[in-house]
Amino acid sequence: MPFAKQALSHPRPASIRRNVDLPRRQQCHASPVDWRDEVLYFLLVDRFSDAAESTRPLLDRAHLAAGRPALPDGTPWRWDRWAESGASRWQGGSLAGVTSKLDYLKHLGVTTLWLSPVFKQRGHRDDYHGYGVQDFLDVDPRFGTRDDLVALVKAAHAKGLRVILDIIFNHSGPNWLYPHDAPGGAVQPHYSADCYRFGAWLDSNGQEIGSIQGADDGVWPTELQDAERYTRAGCGSLGAGDIDDAQAEHKRSDFLMLRDFRLAASLDDLARCFKYWIALTDCDGFRIDTLKHVSLEEARNFCGSIKEFAANQGKENFFLVGEIAGGDYGEDRYLDVLDRNLNAALDIGEMRPTLTGVAKGLLHPGVFFGGFDAGHAVMGSHRNLGNRHVSILDDHDHVFGQKLRFSSEAASEHQVAAGLALQAFSLGIPCVYYGTEQALAGPEAGERNWLPDWGGSDRYLREAMFGPAHPRKSGRAGMTPGSAGLDASLPGFGPFGSAGQHCFDEHSAAYLRIAALLALRKQIPALRHGRQYPRPISFLGLPFALYGPGEIIAWSRILDDEELVCIVNGHGAAARGADVLVDAILNPPGASMQVVLNSAQAGKPAGSPAKYSGPHPVASSLPVRRTAQGIAYVEIRDLPPSEVLVLANRAKADGGAVLP
Repeated sequence: MPFAKQALSHPRPASIRRNVDLPRRQQCHASPVDWRDEVLYFLLVDRFSDAAESTRPLLDRAHLAAGRPALPDGTPWRWDRWAESGASRWQGGSLAGVTSKLDYLKHLGVTTLWLSPVFKQRGHRDDYHGYGVQDFLDVDPRFGTRDDLVALVKAAHAKGLRVILDIIFNHSGPNWLYPHDAPGGAVQPHYSADCYRFGAWLDSNGQEIGSIQGADDGVWPTELQDAERYTRAGCGSLGAGDIDDAQAEHKRSDFLMLRDFRLAASLDDLARCFKYWIALTDCDGFRIDTLKHVSLEEARNFCGSIKEFAANQGKENFFLVGEIAGGDYGEDRYLDVLDRNLNAALDIGEMRPTLTGVAKGLLHPGVFFGGFDAGHAVMGSHRNLGNRHVSILDDHDHVFGQKLRFSSEAASEHQVAAGLALQAFSLGIPCVYYGTEQALAGPEAGERNWLPDWGGSDRYLREAMFGPAHPRKSGRAGMTPGSAGLDASLPGFGPFGSAGQHCFDEHSAAYLRIAALLALRKQIPALRHGRQYPRPISFLGLPFALYGPGEIIAWSRILDDEELVCIVNGHGAAARGADVLVDAILNPPGASMQVVLNSAQAGKPAGSPAKYSGPHPVASSLPVRRTAQGIAYVEIRDLPPSEVLVLANRAKADGGAVLP
């Protein structure tokens, strides 16, 4: 009997060692040859879809006020109530909801879904984000069941999509207390270089108990119910100490209330827990949370163990990507030390706000392209390879800079596509954060003065796309099925400051453009594997150089004899043009380049009454000209604000068909 079928015919195992016999070499979904061919899509399960969008209207973004109804008791719309809902409540997204949106995601052009943690949380808390695990061998019932997760992965694979699970092995949830006499208290005592005594386990309602009795008490599996499995050092600074020091404060501290594991005693059992999920679900990779807070040796051992198990299943390129907070140096350090045991790092350091600034015309493009210079960039050793970093434009934390989505302060609804073009067509593995394709931005600027801590709270990065009318009630009351579990005193934390209306719009300005970008990336290998060269531009008689901010941004991807020139108007409000340098050898005298993508043209929905009449339509040709000094260039004129062009010197396939 297949492992998954056998496992799902029984309740979740209580012990990872006594109750689980992990399989070997079972039939599985094969890994990709190269993860640079993939486009990731990161979603918070609670905030994405509940599979019931058909019961709600599509939000009319031209009339947002209509999406802000009074509460059932007649209380008019209040921004503080909307913000409260988003800060601390489950909204109702589910695994079944993700499954219901696979076609939406496939049409967008993403290839791999990265799910926020789906493991069981403490029922009395509102940890909708999933990073405070109570049971490492079960799915949180608010998301669904183990069967739902297995069904989601199977359905995704059937549509040609892969699935990455978000895992945590640095810490567990707040499943126990310290002694009440600990300095600072039993919940978050002050950090100690020594080890505190163990206090007490918590029951299903967060009350102290003498021993673990039921599935909602303490922590599971049973191997983690030993006080010696935890560092018990209290809560200290998450940045203190040297990154290479295994005993540094940032590696021993609890993550606020989340309890730090003593991995010398628990690493093998935690690794077995996550091997169980590989065998059960047939998933394709893991995103590893808080990897910086694990010593280099423990990280290498954990990742190596996971890699070996996956390879023995037939997943020879199981993807492991690490979240390494603290900037580019830390990301580079872990990649260097872990080597082949870690595929890539999330580029959440200094490059993320740089990417935003360049795409919005606020920073010089040289700052972005300088990040790929292996001789000078801190992270260059793997950025230059491309397959060692996952490019991030938006995410759920924004550990650097303001906690605002790209589109919150964008010049237009489609400006985010300029940022996506820099991601998708430059070196690396691009990751789209859920809602980017709908330009999620929170409420309009005139309403933001009413919002507490606008720009400084994670909540404004986490709108619920599916538009719940109300959030779940707090704590265990919110686990009651159906409407009885809803809190009618609060509006749902819906998109653009709304409630009761969803925003899954495949005809929106951003969605259409991003879908076109990703379709071209999939079609042309040079955009995924080619060498990368920033291209100087010339305008108003100036010499060829990198200019900006707010001017034409251009770079080439070259693979063998094929050159793709990627061009972005870095100005959000005005058209721009320039002469763009191209390779003089690959484009000899008399050559021309063909437009293979024009985002402004892609942004016109199918069936629009007027055909595209702007500059540089798809399939048009641009002659390659030469200066008196022999510099080869193409002329770009009147590119609209934040729009994207891609030119190709080999626009015809072997059969002679022009690329769309």
